[in-house]
Amino acid sequence: MGYLNGLLILAEETEAEPTGLDLVLPNTAELIWATIAFLIVAFFLMKVAFPKIRAAVEARESEIAGNLESAERSKTEAQGQLDEYRKQLAEARAEANKIIEEARSSAEQVRKDLIAKAEAEAQQIVSRASDQIEAERSRTMDSLRGEVATLAVSLAEKVVLGEIDASRRKQLVDSYISEVGGMSGGSNN
Repeated sequence: MGYLNGLLILAEETEAEPTGLDLVLPNTAELIWATIAFLIVAFFLMKVAFPKIRAAVEARESEIAGNLESAERSKTEAQGQLDEYRKQLAEARAEANKIIEEARSSAEQVRKDLIAKAEAEAQQIVSRASDQIEAERSRTMDSLRGEVATLAVSLAEKVVLGEIDASRRKQLVDSYISEVGGMSGGSNN
C-alpha cells in the first residue's frame, strides 16, 4: 500500500493546474471515448430509430392526406346535399304557392256560387211574394165582385119593391158608396 500512496502523491504533484485551452478541451482519452460513444449512438439511431421515425412520419402524412381527401369528399357531398335541399325547398315553396293560388281560386268560385245562389233564392222569394200578392189581389177582387153583386142585387130589390124618390135615391147611392168603401177599407186590414 505504501507504493500506491506514493504513486498517488506523485500523480498529484505532476498534475498541474490546467490553463488556457486545456480548460475548454477535454482530455484526449475522454475525447476518444466520447467519439466512440457518439458513433455507436449515431449508428443505432440510423439503423433503428430513424427508420421507425421516418415510417411514423410517412404514416402520419398518409393519414393526413387521407383525412384531407375524406374531408374534401365530405365537403363535396355536403355541398351536393345543400344544393338538393335548396332545390327541394324551392319546389316546396312553388308547390305551396300553387296550393295557395288554387285555394284562392276555389274560394273565389265558392263566393261567386254563393252569390249566384243567394241571388237566385232572392229572385225566387220575390217571385213567390209577387205570386202571393197577385193571388191575394185576385181573391180580394173576386170577393169584392161578389159583394158588389150582392149589394147591386140588394139595391135593385129595394128599388123594385118600393118607389124611390130623389132624396131616397141619393141616400141609397151614398149608403152603397159607404158600404163599398167600408169593404175595401176592411179588406186592406
